[in-house]
Order: sequence, then structure tokens, then C-alpha cells
Amino acid sequence: MRAELTGHHELPRTDDLAPLPYRLGTVLRRAVRPYLRWRYDLTVHHDERFPRTGPVLLAPNHLGLLDGPLLGAIAPRMLHQLGKIEAFQGVQGKVLHLAGQIPVDRTTYDTLAVRKAIKVLRDGNVLSIYPEGTRGPGDFRRVRTGVAYLAMVSGAPILPVALLGTRLPGGDIELFPPRGSRVDVVYGEPFSVERVPFPRRHSDVRAVADQIGEVLRAHVRAAVEATGHPLPGAPDQKDPDE
Repeated sequence: MRAELTGHHELPRTDDLAPLPYRLGTVLRRAVRPYLRWRYDLTVHHDERFPRTGPVLLAPNHLGLLDGPLLGAIAPRMLHQLGKIEAFQGVQGKVLHLAGQIPVDRTTYDTLAVRKAIKVLRDGNVLSIYPEGTRGPGDFRRVRTGVAYLAMVSGAPILPVALLGTRLPGGDIELFPPRGSRVDVVYGEPFSVERVPFPRRHSDVRAVADQIGEVLRAHVRAAVEATGHPLPGAPDQKDPDE
């Protein structure tokens, strides 16, 4: 039984939304996890920092195509992840929906996607969002406001994640790293920002996003130093999803 929290009646309201499915996602996690551990030289650092109960707002850096499947498979708890609506087409789209993932229309302010994300957190579950919003150097140099807004609405703790090796230097941004590549996943210490009731001014959300960015940048620097595994640098081409 997954925990239910209060607050669905608060703005933005989420009491009219059905819970996202998760059973298929749980099955896929169990199937994919051993494959990834076989394919890559994978090390997960500080797994104990991942809260085992309650809402969690996962904040990973974004390097390459492997990031989402990797986190979804190896995280200690089932993840609901925000993804571009273009990926939710055909059979793949049906699987993603049934696995509890959330499509986002990036051409507009997708109110429904935002409300679904908030509901995940209000229900006491784990939501993963890329603060950078796009694949790039992975150093958190630019943090968008989405992670701050969700934290301010829900009060959920933010869990920094440094992904290292999911794209090699000079590697194609649209391909998975080759078999045997070293991959490190480094969890940081969870931290929280002040929960703010409606209305939330954009300038305040931006200021909180800047504060979050400082913590995330410090974490990825510490992860690189601790593991000796450097970031790959900027990709050779612009992220086509941006």
C-alpha cells in the first residue's frame, strides 16, 4: 500500500486525478536492473541516502540516453519520471503510460503534467525531474525553475544525483555508451526548501532554483572528486530534445 498524504485540495488541486499506475514499472525495474549491471561496470554510491519512505524529488544531472532507464532500474524505489510527449507514441508510449511515467508537452505550459507531478509527491512517492531540462555537460550550470516549483508546492525533500559515465567524452548524445563502460551513480544528501502556499511569484521560484542549483553543482563536483570519474564535457551536438 502506497502512502497517501494530505494537501490534494490545495492549489494547484490534485484531488481529481487518479493515481498513476506503477505495477508494470515495478516489473520492468526488476527485469532491466540485472541487464544493466551485466552490461556496464556500474557502481552505486551512497544508496543509503535515498529515503525509503515519503515523497522524494529526485534531481539528477542529464548526460545521455541512458540516464532515465538507468535511474528507473537501479533506484531503491519506483520512480515516476517526466518525459517529452514525443516519446509517448505507439507501443512505447503505451508502455510508458502503463509504467507510470508522465508525458510533458514542451511547446506550452503543460498544466496537466505539472498537476500529475505534484500528485506523485503528495501521494508520498518518488518523482524524477532533470533540473537542467536537457542533456548537456551535466554540471548543473543552468537549473530551470521546475524543480524549485515542485519543491515549494509539495515540501518534498530534494535528492541530488550525479550520473557519471552515461555518456562518454565525444560520445553520441543519441546513443547508449558501449558495453563495459564505467558508470557511477552518486546520491547526495537530501535537503529541503521552504514550502510556500499559493500564490508563488516567479521571482521567488527563480531565486529558490538558484539556491538549489548551488547545492546540485557542489554535489556533482564532490562526486567527480570522490570517484575520480570526470564529466564528459559538452556534447558534440545540441540536444535535439531541447
